[in-house]
Amino acid sequence: MIALIQRVRSASVTVSDNMVGQTGPGLLVLLGVQKGDSEEKADRLLKKVLNYRVFSDPEGRMNLSLMDVGGEMLVVSQFTLAADTRKGTRPGFSTAAAPADAELLYDYFSAQAAQKVTVATGQFGADMQVSLVNDGPVTFWLEV
Repeated sequence: MIALIQRVRSASVTVSDNMVGQTGPGLLVLLGVQKGDSEEKADRLLKKVLNYRVFSDPEGRMNLSLMDVGGEMLVVSQFTLAADTRKGTRPGFSTAAAPADAELLYDYFSAQAAQKVTVATGQFGADMQVSLVNDGPVTFWLEV
C-alpha cells in the first residue's frame, strides 16, 4: 500500500465540476492499493501517515506530525501509484489491486483515519480534478 503525502495549506477534489471533498491545513494523501494489501497494511500505513513528522516546530524543523498540529486530511484514490514503470515508456498496472478490493481498502483507510482526524475524500474510481496549495513544497512517498 502506497501513500504519496503532500503537506498542504488547502486541497480540494471535484468530480464533474462538483466539489466532493476539501480540506484546510494538513495533508493530501494520494492512496494506491496493490495486490496483496490488507487491512493490517492499511492500519500500518495510516499510523505512519498520522505520525510522520512533516510539519514545522517553532524552530522551523520538521518535527511535528499531523496529529501534533491538529491538521486535516484529504484522501484521494490513486491507482497509478501502483504502476510498474521500470521498463519502456508505458506504465503497467499488473501490481495494482482489483478495483473492488482497492475500493474496500480505500474506504477502510479513510474510515480509520476519520476516527483520528477530520477527513474528506475523493470519489473512488471517478475522473477527479485535485487542486492544492502545497506548503513548502513538502511531498513524501510512504509504502508498507
